[in-house]
Amino acid sequence: MNRLNFARAWKLAAAAFVFGCFVSMTSTQVWAQAKTAPTPAQMQLARDIMNASGEARALEPLIPSVMQQAFANFVQQNPDLQKPLVETMTALQPEFMKLQPEVTDIMAASFATHFTEAELKDILAFYSTPTGKKYVAEMPKVIQESLASAREWGGKLSEKVIARVREEMKKKGHTI
Repeated sequence: MNRLNFARAWKLAAAAFVFGCFVSMTSTQVWAQAKTAPTPAQMQLARDIMNASGEARALEPLIPSVMQQAFANFVQQNPDLQKPLVETMTALQPEFMKLQPEVTDIMAASFATHFTEAELKDILAFYSTPTGKKYVAEMPKVIQESLASAREWGGKLSEKVIARVREEMKKKGHTI
């Protein structure tokens, strides 16, 4: 597997992970609601945590991304419609951006069903501390650096795997 294919595999894995998280959160939410619905206070605390932690902002690209995927699919089906599709998608984006609170509420419900009101207050209190604020500020850099390091490590692992597979296949009389 060359580096380009490896990078594609990482992107696909990341996309699958994000999709799996949303599916998991939705199914967890349905299960949890069947068990016990969060109180309005828990929901508000969970929303406040998502805002304080930056998680609500992290969801902002979701709707534009879905719209971009739809645009790409339509253009692939009929490239001649690119200009009117851009106009239509641009006009529709504000309508769909109004749905952003729904995805925030889905995630907030997941938080609210896993933590008591007191625990949610403790979490929110953490994000109000200097350490909590630093955590929020530094996390994008930490994630970016760790993903870059993981990609580098994965590339090296890929090279090792390929070398070992070739070595073992050579022992069996196959050249790859």
